[in-house]
Amino acid sequence: MVEVEEAHFLLYIFFVISVVVVMCDLVARTGRLQQRYKDGSRLIAGCIPFRYIKDGNSESGKVVQVLMISSSSGPGLLFPKGGWENDETVKEAAVREAVEEAGVRGILMDFLGDYEFKSKTHQDEFSPEGLCKAAMYALYVKEELETWPEQKTRTRTWLTIGDAVESCRHAWMKDALVDGFCKWHKEKMGKGDED
Repeated sequence: MVEVEEAHFLLYIFFVISVVVVMCDLVARTGRLQQRYKDGSRLIAGCIPFRYIKDGNSESGKVVQVLMISSSSGPGLLFPKGGWENDETVKEAAVREAVEEAGVRGILMDFLGDYEFKSKTHQDEFSPEGLCKAAMYALYVKEELETWPEQKTRTRTWLTIGDAVESCRHAWMKDALVDGFCKWHKEKMGKGDED
């Protein structure tokens, strides 16, 4: 009888741990205590999520779309990005931001470049001028989550490259899209159908 109770208890503990692990993956990190800084700049990690859809008008029969999200602080669309923290690699941070802000998972592809910008909202004791340096990656989306940490404050929008260029809230993100993603996509993926 005691062995059965111990077995039930162990199963219960295993279940609780499993639930905690899953829930931790779906909770957004907040605060800047673990943020990385270098030479007065806050280090950011982000990605440009993309997918292909069928299109009979294109040469290849498909067209690339990128995923953008609404800003929680005003008009315009953004790519998922956020602070790179001390307990993770830059790639892990980019993947985490995609889940937290856009609710997508996929294959993190190549590094697209570093993009520097000044943020009025991210001025702090370590970066008084609000300088930020964002490491951006391409993320081939394989899964869109039904629920994600920031879904109450953000909406997702799939756009063609042309529409995304017009919708970018920040000039540095437009540069990451045009000079980073589009050039990478043409060279590495061998696709020109980016309308």
